Amino acid sequence: MARPSVTESAGYANRFRILLLGWFQEQQRKLPWRGESDPYRILVSEIMLQQTRVAVVEERYRKFIAQFPSAERLARAREQTVLAAWSGLGYYRRARNLHLAAKEIARAGEFPQTAEKLRELPGVGRYTANAVASIAFGEPVPVVDGNVKRVLERITGRALGEEHYWQTAELLLDRSSAGDFNQGLMELGAVVCLPGKPLCAACPVSPLCAARGPMKKGERPARRKAELHYAFVRRNGSVLLQQRDKESPLMPGMWELPQIAAKKRDTAHLLKLRHSITTTDYTVFVHAVHAGTESAGSGRWVELRSVFRLPLTGLARKILKEFDDD
Repeated sequence: MARPSVTESAGYANRFRILLLGWFQEQQRKLPWRGESDPYRILVSEIMLQQTRVAVVEERYRKFIAQFPSAERLARAREQTVLAAWSGLGYYRRARNLHLAAKEIARAGEFPQTAEKLRELPGVGRYTANAVASIAFGEPVPVVDGNVKRVLERITGRALGEEHYWQTAELLLDRSSAGDFNQGLMELGAVVCLPGKPLCAACPVSPLCAARGPMKKGERPARRKAELHYAFVRRNGSVLLQQRDKESPLMPGMWELPQIAAKKRDTAHLLKLRHSITTTDYTVFVHAVHAGTESAGSGRWVELRSVFRLPLTGLARKILKEFDDD
């Protein structure tokens, strides 16, 4: 007998809700934003978690909230201060949009309380709006992210179209506990329903799952390999930095070490490290260069002890941390 679809069986959906919510109440991870009811703090966590691992976000979230505890405080900050606080998380457009959203919230004098209104904020799409609205205000709206998609594909046993994901998530949604249900569904995908080796034995909804085990992986494009060479120019406890063009499509206005052209670099290097961005894996070499030489170029001298107050590129932050104790 074929397993009933969640679109056909109210009993299936009700059982799914009971099993998922029971598991979430007992097994949820302790995260700094978990259990939070302040919509601003929930918004910050959701924006930070976009394309960034939870382990990286945890500490950065604490520091960001300590520095900007409210939308009003964030709205009053200078953009460069916000970018400096965001430095290392990458995808800096998120920080700029969050800053703009805080200004709109401060200007309105109140936080938007529905998903529809939240989507009017800069950088807030369907997922983020629904997550904040359901967790902070209990609005019965579904969420769909990469983890949720994986869970839905497995429990239904078939590939779904984009809108079908949202329809299925809404049919399963516990409308009386939307925030906990949505967090539970995302948590399930993040820690149990893993892409390569799902932990089916630990899954609370395993009896309801139509497709257990690893999912078929599509062909991934080969990652590019490249080299980058930077100059580490030091003078009296300060380091030379350059600011990216404010009109640059990539990390505009951020600060980094001077880059050295291949024909001008020295053969020796102080530091070698790996760095990955989107589809490219870089081998990065950092060379000691004397101030005033052609390779050093021009820029701004910044004391090493205060360099992390600037909005640095993620790579610059990674490099400078290596010299932080020198």
